[in-house]
Amino acid sequence: MARTMVVVFLVATMLAAGCEMGAVRQGPAGETTFQDDVTFLKKFTDTVVLQAEDGSAQVAVCPRLQGRVATSTTSGPEGLSLGWTNREFLAARKNDPHFNPYGGEDRLWIGPEGGQFSIYFKKGAAFDLAHWYVPPAFNSEPWDVVGKDLDRVMMHKDMCLVNYSGTVFNAEIRREVHLLGAAEIAKDLGMAPPAGVKTIAYESVNEIQNAGKEPWKKETGLLSMWILAMLNPSPATTVVVPYEEGPEAELGPIVNDTYFGKVPADRLKVGHGLIYFKADAKMRTKIGLSPKRAKPVLGSYDAKNQVLTIVQYTRPQGPADYVNSMWEIQKNPYAGDTVNSYNDGPKLGAAEGLFYEIETSSPAAALAPGQSLKHVHRTFHFQGSEEALGKIARATLGVGVADIKKAFE
Repeated sequence: MARTMVVVFLVATMLAAGCEMGAVRQGPAGETTFQDDVTFLKKFTDTVVLQAEDGSAQVAVCPRLQGRVATSTTSGPEGLSLGWTNREFLAARKNDPHFNPYGGEDRLWIGPEGGQFSIYFKKGAAFDLAHWYVPPAFNSEPWDVVGKDLDRVMMHKDMCLVNYSGTVFNAEIRREVHLLGAAEIAKDLGMAPPAGVKTIAYESVNEIQNAGKEPWKKETGLLSMWILAMLNPSPATTVVVPYEEGPEAELGPIVNDTYFGKVPADRLKVGHGLIYFKADAKMRTKIGLSPKRAKPVLGSYDAKNQVLTIVQYTRPQGPADYVNSMWEIQKNPYAGDTVNSYNDGPKLGAAEGLFYEIETSSPAAALAPGQSLKHVHRTFHFQGSEEALGKIARATLGVGVADIKKAFE
């Protein structure tokens, strides 16, 4: 999540909207069902539902809300809704030029957020909330559907973006959300889920093309693709990030944990190639890993609802530049993070936070006219027994869910 957007988010979500929200149908554990979220979304925007042949795995995509995946489920219409939807903001029918916090478990933004090459601040503007604006192309404008099938939807958006230094980028974005079948899941995961595990898996294939007449150069600023996933927390949710071990002198710090002030020790544990980060939406905190430390997989485990989430993403082999999003004129504008996780929390008197995030970024796109760069962000959600989920977690994250659950006990 953006470094200070939470203040805007709070103001937005406090808007009165009660009569349009309607009653929320609850699942077996008390959480919102997938069907209830889809019914709600369809009151305010077009919603495309992709589903498996047996109707169990389903994904809701909203093209007019910038092509985001709103939510998904492993268990059909009455199953648990896994993505976070900001009902108050949608029901208020407002457009905030700073940031529209609609929610959604896979949305595409473009970086960098801060610095001399930022596309969120106009030239010469102060790096503060009053001058921070998410570009309309991925904040408020609809995206076009250019193709659709039972298991996928393809979308398109042309953008003209101007950075803090005055560089103009004419960009074409192509985005496909694709529901993965059993064979694809087994291939991408490296194993078939154990019997009895309910599964939803999908990927967003995101492509940015230089649609202008000039090359995009480091000296005048580059863009990147940035996928952010807003997920429903629980008191027992932990994000797990495997990292490359090695000396700091060679690889740099293991984790950046100072976005909102240093993360307390009872919320962040680091060691033996794994990072554990508490994701209960009760304290605003954020972490990030550099390209030298990040691996192409991370995830989370909700021990309350027995939901294991695995995220895979495109990470190139060898060195790569990543845009820096710090809100300042930067000494090194290409020393940004590859993956991040954000935990929401109380703010301005609010009792609770509302979501947590898993984020991945593409390298900086140094593209000649007509050239393009792809970034794939793949999401797997699994529900099942601790024993069965443990097999998946050990194969992908290097640790079983029983040990994840113990991290903050």
